[in-house]
Order: sequence, then structure tokens, then C-alpha cells
Amino acid sequence: MKYTKTKAVLNQLVADLSQMSMIIHQTHWYMRGPNFLKLHPLMDEFMEEIDSQLDVISERLIALDGIPYSTLKEMAENTKIQDWPGEWDKTTPERLAHLVDGYRYLEDLYQHGIEVSDVEKDFSTQDIFIGLKTAIEKKIWMIQAELGSAPEIDE
Repeated sequence: MKYTKTKAVLNQLVADLSQMSMIIHQTHWYMRGPNFLKLHPLMDEFMEEIDSQLDVISERLIALDGIPYSTLKEMAENTKIQDWPGEWDKTTPERLAHLVDGYRYLEDLYQHGIEVSDVEKDFSTQDIFIGLKTAIEKKIWMIQAELGSAPEIDE
């Protein structure tokens, strides 16, 4: 069986990207305050990007004869990204910081995928991981800038 570890990373990403999409959606729904008119529609764009990554990752897993998680139960049982209850007790900056935490986790998982796919010599998947990690790093930079902080990607 080829690419066993790469397929495991791909499936972990299926669960985690699904969870991240919901966290972005929740941020979109529970947002209030300054910058609402700018940030609310931006969350739609963030969701579209994560959903697109999910599709690429899932299809790559299928192309490698893998079996992606495909139920809410599987996603919930396997994600490593923490969620919050849907309540009004968080500020928009807190919610954006929570998004950064999720994006940082994804950045690390993509890096792990880059390393695993290198060992297994699955360079096509590695190329996907590199491109998507780059997109995630850009999101971290953008959100951190909105929060008045540096990206801190190299730390």
C-alpha cells in the first residue's frame, strides 16, 4: 500500500478543514462591532477558500485510493481544531484570534504533510501541500494585521 502516511495527513485535513469552515461560518454569524461591514463579507471569501482546499484535499485522497471522512460524526470525532459554542460572549477580535489559532494548526499540518509526502516520494501531493500552506500563511498574515500584530509565522 503506497502513501499510507500521506493519506493519513490528507484525511486529517478533511476533518480539520471541515471544522475550520464551520468556525469561519460561526465567526461570520456572530460578528458585531467595528469593521463589521468589511469583515462580514470577507468571512464568505475565507469559507470559500477553505471549502476549496477541502475539495482539493478530498479529491487527492480519493485519487490515491483513500477513503475521506464524509459524515459530520467522522469530522467531529477526528478534528483537532477546537470549537466554541455559538454564543454572543466573544468579541470580533477574539473570534479572529480563534481563526488564527485554527489557521496556525493547519499551517503546521500542511508542513507535516510536506515532510511525510517527501519521505514517501508523493511529490504531486507535496506540491498541493506547499501551495495550500502558502495560502494559509497569507491568511494568518492578513488576520494578524487586522488585529494589529505581526504574522509571527517564523516563530
